[in-house]
Amino acid sequence: MQAETALQADSKLVKRNDIRNVAIIAHVDHGKTTLVDGLLKQSHIFRENQQVGELIMDSNDQERERGITILAKNTAIDYRDIRINIIDTPGHADFGGEVERVLNMADGCILLVDAAEGPMPQTRFVLQKALELDLQPIVIINKIDRKDARIDTVIEETQDLFLELATSDSHLDFPILYAIGRDGVAMYKPDDERKDLQPLFDTIVKTVPAPEVAIDAPFQMLVTALDYDDYKGKYAIGRIIRGRITPNTQIARINREGEVSRQKINLVMSYKGLQRTEVSEAIAGDIVALTGIADANIGETLADIDHPEALPSIEISEPTLKMTFGVNTSPFSGREGKFSTSRQLRSRLYRELETNVSLRVEDGNTPDEFVVSGRGELHLSVLIETMRREGYELQVSRPEVITHEDENGHLTEPVEHLVIDTKDTYMGVLTEALAIRKAQLTNMTNDGSGNIRIEYDIPTRGLIGFRNAFLTLTKGNGAMSSLLKGFVPWMGKINSARMGALVASELGTAVTYGLSNAQMRGDTFIEPGTPVYEGMIVGLNSRPDDLVVNVCKEKQKTNIRSSTSDIAVRLTPPILMSLEQSLDFINNDELVEVTPKNIRLRKRYLTQHERARMRSREND
Repeated sequence: MQAETALQADSKLVKRNDIRNVAIIAHVDHGKTTLVDGLLKQSHIFRENQQVGELIMDSNDQERERGITILAKNTAIDYRDIRINIIDTPGHADFGGEVERVLNMADGCILLVDAAEGPMPQTRFVLQKALELDLQPIVIINKIDRKDARIDTVIEETQDLFLELATSDSHLDFPILYAIGRDGVAMYKPDDERKDLQPLFDTIVKTVPAPEVAIDAPFQMLVTALDYDDYKGKYAIGRIIRGRITPNTQIARINREGEVSRQKINLVMSYKGLQRTEVSEAIAGDIVALTGIADANIGETLADIDHPEALPSIEISEPTLKMTFGVNTSPFSGREGKFSTSRQLRSRLYRELETNVSLRVEDGNTPDEFVVSGRGELHLSVLIETMRREGYELQVSRPEVITHEDENGHLTEPVEHLVIDTKDTYMGVLTEALAIRKAQLTNMTNDGSGNIRIEYDIPTRGLIGFRNAFLTLTKGNGAMSSLLKGFVPWMGKINSARMGALVASELGTAVTYGLSNAQMRGDTFIEPGTPVYEGMIVGLNSRPDDLVVNVCKEKQKTNIRSSTSDIAVRLTPPILMSLEQSLDFINNDELVEVTPKNIRLRKRYLTQHERARMRSREND
């Protein structure tokens, strides 16, 4: 995308046939990162004997563990003397901010669609953003070797999506390729020889427009990403809109408020494969990483010192969920983390704002609390998990939706479009569970083989905690995804369907005898030997009310029985919950305590006396 300015209009535009800038976009798990693996390997950027593994671009630990792309990244490959800059974007709606900030570096996009699933909610989101920026699309029907592939139907659904979203006639004139990303093959027709990805390379060169740029105009670049290393400091990453840049050059930095400061570029680095290489000059159309600007932020403009003109800043969609992050106040505070003070927590959260463009952080009601807003539960839980691994200790509240008031002063809330793929035998239980959550059925299709796709409009707060229930109701035989649709008038109270909690009554260590008694009342979350404290949630009651239990209670010795006779007691294995499951589980009067070693559930008020007093206040 070219930024039209008066200076650029006066300068001579040059077509750079030696470069192509393309973004790869798709719904989560449609094979995008695997396809990028194939492009990197077949472009021969690695040594013949180099071990590079799989999911090369998912370099982050959490990305590999979760099997999703979280951060947008760019790489570059050379094909027949043409540099192809590839921007790999996340597929999950919660990381839409990553997509929005990097798409403006591209001139074209490759839209991946699963041959069985077809266009999904995130497919619509990423395609809409790409077409708004006038990127030239290439469509790839991926995973055509799946037994349940329905290629012709998926092409029709994709074409319908383009008809709905296209903003110009050129968007409807797109090539369609067929691929098996895992095998590293792409074909012009499904029955063609399955050889390599050369058809895709050729289509990129032919379809993605070469950038037309003003090389002799004054320098201008929008910062769309940041990186950091201990040796060279902060990298400001972006595409040069016009002009050229060389190392050791004085430039102007224009922040979001329009303030101009003088900065010096130390190094200019270009991409080749997974590496950054120093170059003596970069010109308009190149994607580069610049060092030396320690206080650069995403959305700021770097420009010629004599022509400090700002580019339009990146527009990012507003967050929909918020959580309260606070200093850990449990009796175990400070035992397991390196960073546990409010000053350290505040510094880390505000530092995250530099790179996490769709995040918002505000000071809370007390100096020890911070309100953090994001795109969804996954977006916020990835941040919590990252901080946990860095050594931070904190407590977080249940996610809440962010409401707005319309022009008439009426309260509105976010609503999402939910798509569920599952077996038709689970239709009844899902309909019942979603009706309680104020969901409205909008579409349902059945493939005749027992598989159904059901679509709902559901308030965002109705989705909080639903993922766990969904996996239970469908016995793991289903997939769900959602996308923010807009804001609607407040839909009324949603009653919690969760049973009460089993709450520990005292500080100590859980023992088999105490847990055995607790398991008569419900399901437990901890094992014998686990340290507990008063107010810690140790299980789920079989009744709606909370129940205080003593899991530290040992069997008393008598002259007939010894205290070790309970070794023979058989306990039901505990339910161990992940961070996301914990956030889904808790109610408004509960918190998740997060430390580098443990994730614990607890009551907001730890003692029975405090909880009783708060209940009486609420009832008054």
